[in-house]
Amino acid sequence: MSYSPKRIAILGSTGSVGRQALEIIAADESLSVVGLSAGANWKLLAEQAKTFDADAVAIADPEAAKELISILSEGTDLLTGPESMNDLIWQVEPDMVLTAVVGSAGLGPTLTAIKCGADLAIANKESLVMAGAIIMPAARKAGINVLPVDSEHSAIFQCLIGHEHKDVHRVTLTASGGPFRNKTLDQVEHASLDDVLKHPTWKMGRKISVDSATMMNKALEIIETHHLFDLPTHRIEVVIHPESIVHACVEFFDGSVLAQLSRPAMTTPIAIALSYPQRPAHPSAPLLDLAETGALHFEEADTQRYPALELGYEVVRRGGTAGAILNAANETAVEAFMSGRIEFGQIVGIVEKVLTETPIKTEIDLETILATDNEVRQRTEEIVIGN
Repeated sequence: MSYSPKRIAILGSTGSVGRQALEIIAADESLSVVGLSAGANWKLLAEQAKTFDADAVAIADPEAAKELISILSEGTDLLTGPESMNDLIWQVEPDMVLTAVVGSAGLGPTLTAIKCGADLAIANKESLVMAGAIIMPAARKAGINVLPVDSEHSAIFQCLIGHEHKDVHRVTLTASGGPFRNKTLDQVEHASLDDVLKHPTWKMGRKISVDSATMMNKALEIIETHHLFDLPTHRIEVVIHPESIVHACVEFFDGSVLAQLSRPAMTTPIAIALSYPQRPAHPSAPLLDLAETGALHFEEADTQRYPALELGYEVVRRGGTAGAILNAANETAVEAFMSGRIEFGQIVGIVEKVLTETPIKTEIDLETILATDNEVRQRTEEIVIGN
């Protein structure tokens, strides 16, 4: 019996996760590409569309679209503008949407994918942080799979296969500690962008690298864990694990602990999400040699060194628009740091100030979240200018 390949649309195909996903798809005949989107990298998008014979592509930048149209392969439709990712999903009607865009831009397309009945492979953690309380119920109602691509959440997902969530005592997210684990607080306070981007174990985009250095990425992952696995804050903990071999642990009420181990490479969680429920071999996945790896180390996550962690727990406790506030403030502050307008050590303080001072709405819908996002960005920008 022959089977049709799973039809996948990748949002953010020119980024790190998107490129790795395409490498996996190229090596797996059970997967195919029907749609691709990018922000502005029109040259690479055109190459990808040609290589994978995509039905349609979307690009947000209208100037990039003008360049793209001249070299796009015949038979591939071009969509552009602020709604282009949503339009792409409706047009190609994929079996799965991989959301690999960075930031709040992924929220609308995530909800569109659910409406379209496509399974979700989520690498865009911000959409869950902002609107997990909307996304997860909508996905359950639609009967679709929500498959995490973050290495930590993929690890939890794998450990829970065959187990019931009611049996979970707690989950442990691991964090490498980033580039400043052994630096003094003064060195961290005045760190340069070049220093921030030198992550010891992972190769990531600029914004995610900054979030890793502040540990805000782990705060976002705490919120994600709450929404994905319906866990309260007292069942979610973070430990520092410099080797980045153990990606998460799940402890059950009987005292058993299951952990997922693999080398620090995004190919494993991406492949698991794309191929679910199958688990085919992927040649690009690096194999783990425990003897060669040697000792694994774990230590408590110091909230004095990493104050962002407490913000993640605070958002879960407060609910409502708190996630949208945290995300918008962080994106704005990170951009201000990357453009040289604030110091690295100011990022978390600014985000905390905005989260503390902004009223939280308990009843949320998409309109409320987007309005909050816009208001918070303006308020955060005012604080940045005042520093």
